[in-house]
Amino acid sequence: MPLTLAALVQHSALKLTVRAGEDELDREVRWAHVSELADPVPYLEGGELLLVTAIRLDVHDPEAMRRYVRRLTEAGVVGLGFAVGVHHDAVPDALLEAAREADFPLLEVPRKTPFLAIGKVVSAAIAADQYRAVTAGFAAQRELTRAALAGGPGAVLARLAGYVDGWAALYDTSGAVVAAAPDWAARRAALHSADAERLRERPAPASVVVADTGTGNDRVELQSLGTGRRVRGVLAVGTGAPLGTAERYAVHAAIALLTLATERTRSLRHAERRIGAAVLRMLLAGHPDDARSVAGDLYDTLLDAPFRVLVAEPADPAAPDADEVLGNLAESLESAASRAGEPVIAVREPAGRLVVLAADGGAALESCAGTHPDQPAQPAQAGVSPGDGGEPPLHLGLSAATPAGPGPAAAPAALRQAEQALSVARRRGLAVVEHGELVAGSVLPLLADDAVRAFADGLLRPLYEHDATGRGDLVASLRAWLSRHGQWDAAAADLGVHRHTLRYRMRRVEEILGRSLDDPDVRMELWLALKTTEPPPRA
Repeated sequence: MPLTLAALVQHSALKLTVRAGEDELDREVRWAHVSELADPVPYLEGGELLLVTAIRLDVHDPEAMRRYVRRLTEAGVVGLGFAVGVHHDAVPDALLEAAREADFPLLEVPRKTPFLAIGKVVSAAIAADQYRAVTAGFAAQRELTRAALAGGPGAVLARLAGYVDGWAALYDTSGAVVAAAPDWAARRAALHSADAERLRERPAPASVVVADTGTGNDRVELQSLGTGRRVRGVLAVGTGAPLGTAERYAVHAAIALLTLATERTRSLRHAERRIGAAVLRMLLAGHPDDARSVAGDLYDTLLDAPFRVLVAEPADPAAPDADEVLGNLAESLESAASRAGEPVIAVREPAGRLVVLAADGGAALESCAGTHPDQPAQPAQAGVSPGDGGEPPLHLGLSAATPAGPGPAAAPAALRQAEQALSVARRRGLAVVEHGELVAGSVLPLLADDAVRAFADGLLRPLYEHDATGRGDLVASLRAWLSRHGQWDAAAADLGVHRHTLRYRMRRVEEILGRSLDDPDVRMELWLALKTTEPPPRA
């Protein structure tokens, strides 16, 4: 227990007498300091019991004593010990009245009690309190270590929350809550996910203290986890008051234990990634049986259920943060899958792209929902959402779900679908494209690039040049004839001309282009060229 003024007064050897401030004796004494200065405040930190003989104080001036007591109060001095029988036989009335007006503790120190004796009592009490705090902290460390061995991070959080009389939570690198204690703390911890995520941007170790948005009164202290400069997780501790020495020891012990658990989990993830990379290579090489054998219990549920393949690559591979953005996406997907207890394979390729095999409808793919054009971006998308310039830093291509029958054998086809979708995402400047969207839409938007437009312009230029001379309307006639599948009467009716006129125009088209309209490939190329160069409809 911290030493208070009341405990000092009750100390039989000191024989102190309370002359003012009887209702304020529960103040904690952090030190005993002797000063005869008229203004000792610049040399104080707060929490001191100031001891004086008043050799330099104008103790008979009421206004001077009021200023003196007010200065001590504002500086956080907990009380004044006045020695009688040295320079003054009793506490001067002006000082006594000023202390009573301010309800400021004033203790009378008898001549036989040296200031040194008071200092020794205060020092011994502080040392004893620190020893108790350190002892309690070591005991907490032992209990937290036992909890870590018996129940892992969740047990550590539960023991820590009870020890600090508050709540504790563990976040992953994306700021998502991995575990919290007590159970009711999970929702409150989620309110500080953004604070936890911001710590990832600072070199470890890092910490921050914020107000508890769940109550408006409590404080929340967040500490980064990790042995290197890269943050691997965050511990949050919510309490109603600042942490004491013993509680601080417990928090530091929890940080060490959770860091070990995080690094161990990280090492296991590295091993899983190597196995996952081997499984994925075997699947894509067309060896599903070998892949299943290597996958074992680690990935068997993933291979047995419908899955999708996702391919991601930076929009600008030469950007300084391209590798980091890709790594953040991998961590986000793996964290989401880990929280949901589902397997996922994420492999970084030397070519600078990420290939992911994940369960259809699982948490890993749902974590990319914010990249879909019809859905709002989520904070945990690890740099996938568009930036200030509107261009996403990553492009993602997502395959369709594999059928339940073929299982692992469908992986190569799923990869091709994902790569096709990725190509479209790059061309359109989108964050993510699903292969199913390509099937449901039209092929024409896929041709909207400079190479296709250049081909179309070159193919149709002779016809446009012919029409510009006023010698016929070959382009409109060709469009009408192709749209009617070569039916002369229907196309001529659309144009308002005789069918013989239309036949003449189509012969001129063949002569000018040097191609036969009887060739279906020529018809297809001309139709796509017309659609590519077709002006957009008026609003």
